[in-house]
Amino acid sequence: MTITAAIVLFAMVWFMVFFIVLPLRVTSQGEAGAVVPGTPSSAPAGFVVARKARLTTLIAVVVWAALSAVILSGVISVRDFDIRGTLGPEGAQP
Repeated sequence: MTITAAIVLFAMVWFMVFFIVLPLRVTSQGEAGAVVPGTPSSAPAGFVVARKARLTTLIAVVVWAALSAVILSGVISVRDFDIRGTLGPEGAQP
């Protein structure tokens, strides 16, 4: 795996985890009892993105390390996803 592939994999994992973590433990303005005029009562109250970004980074590092270990070990390769057989036999010269 190249350094570019590792960075792209981490970015993809980070954003996927971020979109999972983002709606967790959100208190709406209606639940808090303080609705700001001009906003819906379902809008978040006291939304803390920095804390969720830190949590996302911790989880993403663990998931990225596991995925990188699987990729680098060779347990799963590109040939495992070659459904149509377009890569040809292993070890063949192009």
